[in-house]
Amino acid sequence: MSKATFQPIRKEVSSAPIQMRALVLTDHGAAVIDNYPVPVPPSGEALLRLRVAGICATDIEMTRGYKGRFRGVLGHEFVADVVAASAAPEWVGRRVVGEINVGCGHCRLCTGGLGKHCVHRTSLGIIGRNGAFSEYFTLPIANLHEVPVHLADEQAVFVEPLAAALEILEQIRLGPTQRVYLVGDGRLGLLIALVLASTECRLTVIGRHAEKLAWIASVTGAATLLAGSDEVAALANEPADVVVEVTGSGAGFSTALALVRPMGTLVLKSTFAGTLDGFNISDLVVREITVIGSRCGPFDKALAFLPAVDLVPMVHDRFRLTDGVQALERATAKGVLKVLLTP
Repeated sequence: MSKATFQPIRKEVSSAPIQMRALVLTDHGAAVIDNYPVPVPPSGEALLRLRVAGICATDIEMTRGYKGRFRGVLGHEFVADVVAASAAPEWVGRRVVGEINVGCGHCRLCTGGLGKHCVHRTSLGIIGRNGAFSEYFTLPIANLHEVPVHLADEQAVFVEPLAAALEILEQIRLGPTQRVYLVGDGRLGLLIALVLASTECRLTVIGRHAEKLAWIASVTGAATLLAGSDEVAALANEPADVVVEVTGSGAGFSTALALVRPMGTLVLKSTFAGTLDGFNISDLVVREITVIGSRCGPFDKALAFLPAVDLVPMVHDRFRLTDGVQALERATAKGVLKVLLTP
């Protein structure tokens, strides 16, 4: 498996400097470094110049210890320009998004089409690979997807999380006869609501923010309920065929588990640094619940889905990389959805 090296850029890439600005997770927390070395793309990889990046819950959880000892550039939601690709020069100049997982390419999982689960994989800004919160970064050419000209950067930056939402439809089949509850109205939760509503299932979204729930209701027509209300408690009498949990909290998981019917399906989308203390696994066994972990998804389908929805209203703030630490802090504020970074 090839890994990026962090040496001065090769001379033939004249459009790139040898140093850049980057938002880096260090032993002392996140910090903006102005003289970070520009990476040299290994064989088969492209050098990308950032146009815009999005901060998501995983980035925030990384600063809290998710994935342990990762140290390096954060970020995995991005739109960028290809500035060098020696193995495929036809990609130079294209505007792209990119799949974040890079497998070894040789193990049984990789050769079986499961490279995103390769035990030797790197993952952009998460596992062993510097991320997109920098002026330049690298990814394999095979991971890249060209952005259609009709999609603005502020729409295209949602491709990665939207693909994660669409992964649910790759794993289970939904339709108008099925009752589905979505627990969580955060950044990813809202995208999942849009995806679930497209199946015409009988969708109810449960969240803690009245304004977000109102937006979902207006865009999708889904029923909405405030978490902790008597109406949510009453849903236990009408358990769902499928419950999707995306709160990233133990309380949200408990709510989701209580609302799924016997022999129903519980889909877990949350990534968070903590553990589920006190969880009684026998409840899954006795009620014969199917539990599905759901992570990264199809970029091609996300690019096709995007023109049908306007996600720009989800952008609550924009920062330069210079103010990257403040951007992370802003993204943790109550009610804030997407915060963008530009170089």
